[in-house]
Amino acid sequence: MQIFGFEIKRKENAPQLQSVVPPSPADTGATVVNTGVNAGGYYGMVMDLEGVIKNENDLIRRYREVAQYSDCDSAIDDIVNEAIVADEEHRCVDIILDDVKVSSTIKTKMREEFDNICKVLKFDERAHEIFRNWYIDGRLYYQVLIDEENVKDGIQELRYIDPRKIRRIKNIKRERTPQGIEVIKEIEEYFLYNDKGITEQTTHGVKLALDSVVHVPSGYTDPNTGMAMSYLHKAIKPVNQLKMIEDSLVIYRISRAPERRIFYIDVGNLPKLKAEQYVSDIMNKFRQKIVYDATTGETRDDRRHLSMMEDFWMPRREGGKGTEITTLPGGQNLGEIQDIEYFQNKLYHALNVPVSRMQQQQGFSIGRSQEINRDEIKFNKFIVRLRRKFTVLFNDALRVQLIAKGIIRPEEWDDIGHDIKYDFIEDNHYAEMRDSELIQSRVSLLQLLDPYVGKYYSMQWAKKNILRMDDDEIEEIAEQIGEEQEMALQIATQQGQVQQAMQQPAMDAQMAQQQQQMAMQQPQQPAQPEQQAQEQQAEDEQESEEETAPAKDSKKANVTKLKTGTWPN
Repeated sequence: MQIFGFEIKRKENAPQLQSVVPPSPADTGATVVNTGVNAGGYYGMVMDLEGVIKNENDLIRRYREVAQYSDCDSAIDDIVNEAIVADEEHRCVDIILDDVKVSSTIKTKMREEFDNICKVLKFDERAHEIFRNWYIDGRLYYQVLIDEENVKDGIQELRYIDPRKIRRIKNIKRERTPQGIEVIKEIEEYFLYNDKGITEQTTHGVKLALDSVVHVPSGYTDPNTGMAMSYLHKAIKPVNQLKMIEDSLVIYRISRAPERRIFYIDVGNLPKLKAEQYVSDIMNKFRQKIVYDATTGETRDDRRHLSMMEDFWMPRREGGKGTEITTLPGGQNLGEIQDIEYFQNKLYHALNVPVSRMQQQQGFSIGRSQEINRDEIKFNKFIVRLRRKFTVLFNDALRVQLIAKGIIRPEEWDDIGHDIKYDFIEDNHYAEMRDSELIQSRVSLLQLLDPYVGKYYSMQWAKKNILRMDDDEIEEIAEQIGEEQEMALQIATQQGQVQQAMQQPAMDAQMAQQQQQMAMQQPQQPAQPEQQAQEQQAEDEQESEEETAPAKDSKKANVTKLKTGTWPN
C-alpha cells in the first residue's frame, strides 16, 4: 500500500544503528506493531491491532462522557481558561526566537509563517475549543493539505480529524542475524485512517505520511500498554463515585424527607381475611392518589399501588387501644453533605484543580504571596506543562510550512526546532507577586547588612549569598551598570551644553540692558558736594607727592654717599 499525502524528502543512506530494543512510544503515543521475519503483511498487521484500537475508542468515548458531567466540566473550564487567556488587544500565544541561531531575515519569515498558521487554524477565534478537545481526548489530529503542484504556497488548510478514525502506527521490522538474534531492520511509521472508524472489525484503511498529519499527543501514556491517555483518565473513577453517591442521596432524601402517618384500625374480632378487607376499604375511602402520566398528559386514579411516601394502615385487634393515628418524623440530618464534598474534593484533586475554586463565594484576591495557596502554585505549574505539550501543534505545522516554502532545510530544522519557544498570555499573577516579594526581602536584608560590608563581609559575598547571583550575573550586571553610568554622563553633558546655549542669549540681553541703564543714569545724576571735595583732596595729594618726589630722591642719594665715604669734604 502506498503512502498518501505530502511527505518531506529526507537524506538517504543514513547510518542505522543495530538494536534489539524498539523505540518507546511514550513520546508519540503510537501503536507499536512487531513484524517478524516471516510475517504476513498488511492484513496480518491489522489483526494484531484489534485489542488496542478497541480500547482507545472506548477510552475516548468515556473521556467525552466524563467531560459532560457538571463538576468535571467546571474544572475543565478552569483549566482551559488558565491555559488560554483571551485578550482583545493581544494574541493569546506568540512565538519567541531569541535562542534560535539563524539570521534576522529568516526569523522575520518564521514569524510571518507562524501568523499564517494561526490564521489557517483560526486560532484566535477557536483557541479555547482546540485546547479543550485536545485536553479531553488526550490527542489531536489535523490533516495538512498542500497543493503538490504549488508546494511553495505552503499549507492551504489544516483539517480536523476525529481521533476515533485515525491511529499512529509504528511498524518495526526485524531480521535474524547469523548468530540467531532478531535485530531491528527497519522502522516504518505512518498514520492509519478509516472514515468509518478504526475498531476491531477494521481490516483496511488509508496510510497517511507523517508529514501530512499534525499529531499532538497528551504526553500521558499508560506504562503497561504504551497507549496514549487523556488527563481525564484519573477522573473516571471519582466521577462515577460522585454520580452514585449523588443518586443515592437523592433517593434517600425523597424517601425520608416527608412526614408519614400510621393509621391503627380497630378490627375487633374479625377473621384475618375480613380484617384485611375492612382495613383496605377504610384506606380506599380516605385515601386519594391522583397521578400524572407524563407520556400521555392524562391524570388518573392509582389507588392500587402503595408508594414509599404514602401513609401506613395497620389493623389492631380487640383489647388494644382502638383506632389510633400516629405520625412518623421525617429523616434527620438531611442537610449533611460531607460525603458529597469528599468526592468532589477527590475529583478536583484528580484533575489537579485547587479545591478552593469550588467555593464560589470567595472573591478573587491578589494579596501577598504568603496568602497564596500551595495548590494554586501546583496548578500553575500543571498549566505550564500542558502548554508545553500543546505547542507541538505549532511546531509540527511550522516545520512543514517552512520546509515546503524553502525557507529552511529539514536538516536545519533538526538543529533549531528545539530552540523555538512560545509565549502564552498570563492571567495568573502569583509568580509575579512571589518574585517581587522575594526581591523586596533580599534588598531589605542587604540594607541591614550594608554597615558591615567591607568590614566583616565583602561585596562579592553579599551578591552571591544575599542577592543569590552567580558569576555570570555579577559580571553582566557590572557591565550594564558601567554602560548606564557612561550613558548618563553623556546625557548630562549634552543637557548641560544645551542648557548653557539656551541661557546665553538671555544673559547677554540682561547684561546689555544693565549697561544701557547705567549709561542713561550717569549724566542725569549730579555729583554731591561731599564727593566733589573728596575728589579735589585726592588730586591735591597726588600733586604734592609729585613735587616732593625729587627732594626724596636727592636725600636718598646723599645718604648713600655718606655711607660709602664719597661725600665731599
